[in-house]
Amino acid sequence: MTSASKVGGPWTLGEVESFLDRYVAPVRLAVVSPSGFPLVCSLWYLYEGGRILCATQGGARVVEALRGDPRCGFEIAPNEPPYFGVRGQGEVALSGEGALALLGRLVDRYLGTRESRFARWLLESRRDEVVLAIDPGWITSWDYRQRMDA
Repeated sequence: MTSASKVGGPWTLGEVESFLDRYVAPVRLAVVSPSGFPLVCSLWYLYEGGRILCATQGGARVVEALRGDPRCGFEIAPNEPPYFGVRGQGEVALSGEGALALLGRLVDRYLGTRESRFARWLLESRRDEVVLAIDPGWITSWDYRQRMDA
């Protein structure tokens, strides 16, 4: 996160960054579609250099929406109790540079191998990949584990 990022909630900036670094679940990304309605999608991510990095096809609806309006909301959290995680808002920069390399790193992180049929399909299909680099303007944490375990 940049020095301009605002951090709230019970976790320190270091705890938020540690969570983003080690927690392996998709980011839920919300954007404004060209029709003006919200569009929510889940994407694999890496946290690096203060940004949340994702890769997807250049023709994806989320990319089309971000080309028109780079603002987003996001959340990274488990679906099952006890509930904890981070959410925030930011702006997304789109780039084709390094997209296939990032996709390989995402496959390693989420699938653990490049040898599965799905991994090979992702990496060999030579899709028009785009990097989505989310620069959080603010981010907040919540953690109900202690309260829900009682």
